[in-house]
Amino acid sequence: MFVLLVLVIGLFAFSNEKNDERKIANIEIFFEGEDNLFITHETVSKLLIQNQGTVKNMPKETLDLNLLESALNSNPMIKSAQVFVSVDGDLTAEIEQKKPIARVRSSESFYIDEEGGYMPLSTNYTARVPIVIGKVTKDNLKTVFKMAQKITDDDFLLKHVTQIHQNDDNRISLRLRQVDFEVFVGDLNNLDRKINNLKAFYKKAAKDKILNNYSKVNLQFDSQVVCTKS
Repeated sequence: MFVLLVLVIGLFAFSNEKNDERKIANIEIFFEGEDNLFITHETVSKLLIQNQGTVKNMPKETLDLNLLESALNSNPMIKSAQVFVSVDGDLTAEIEQKKPIARVRSSESFYIDEEGGYMPLSTNYTARVPIVIGKVTKDNLKTVFKMAQKITDDDFLLKHVTQIHQNDDNRISLRLRQVDFEVFVGDLNNLDRKINNLKAFYKKAAKDKILNNYSKVNLQFDSQVVCTKS
């Protein structure tokens, strides 16, 4: 039994040593979720190489997987990344991209992601999301993010809203597809009620074919929609 135990331990140690010496044969990169890539396979490969040298043909034991994951996760287009090596020596990186829900167009253009953070524009793909204009900076996204979240989660708004405007005191206006009027939301208190009032007005005005009779639709008041005629 003692000899058998020594033999098993020896084989295990030999196997581990050989596995550590195995060199990286291939690099595989997988993107989770949508097919629209804001960051390319080539960019991910460059991040891996820049932070670990030439990855291919490198012994597994010298590869710092934590360093590679940190390098990928530091990219502002990546939400999360996992890097691991298979028994056969294949290096795999699984990437989850950030998801933009609005695009800021001001002195600097960028996306707002689904968690309210900054996301740079991509030269590889442009997301079809509402445009944000007005008094907006990277440090002043709280209000427009809340409005963009509401648009993303609401079928009516997602279909119709093309633009979010934030003025100097963080009050919000919207522009809708195929109509001429501005929707003044104001602050975002009681936002659900305001949007329900907008839906009721839009449905009635569309039925009566008078949507384009107005230049402004004001949602600030509790129980009514106040409209300004063109």
